[in-house]
Amino acid sequence: IAMTDNTNATVTFHTEAGDITFGFFPDKAPNHVENFIALAEKGFYDGTVFHRVIPNFMIQGGCPDGTGMGGPGHNVNAEFNDIHHERGILSMARSQDPNSAGSQFFLCHGDAAFLDNQYTAFGKMLTGGEALDLIAGGQCKPGGEGSSPVEPVMITKATVNRG
Repeated sequence: IAMTDNTNATVTFHTEAGDITFGFFPDKAPNHVENFIALAEKGFYDGTVFHRVIPNFMIQGGCPDGTGMGGPGHNVNAEFNDIHHERGILSMARSQDPNSAGSQFFLCHGDAAFLDNQYTAFGKMLTGGEALDLIAGGQCKPGGEGSSPVEPVMITKATVNRG
């Protein structure tokens, strides 16, 4: 299957907290970029929530059922690279299996160097820092790791711009 040219592509998440726009690193993680953009184009992320929030670390979304257990029905193999996990970096969430990424992603709210070369970073936030801060600052339920938002912020729509 021929890969789409995603060099200048962007995806904007229209959220209840404001818009967040991402650019991508197709040279570093071509399969993750292709997967994320394809899911966004077919409306997979529309109506999903940021189900896991840890201030100064990251916000996580992309689960179709809002629990952190769902996915798109396929996996993307790891494409570890030299991109440093810091504020604004978009990376794929996964289980213990490095090749288990599907649709769930996280957006770094703070520096997370301990994730470097462990998770596939594939994009970066171009605009939307205010929305990121609003989502990361939301109140979470007590218990567990305390990362489950009381009122999760929804991605109302994802739009793709091919540049």
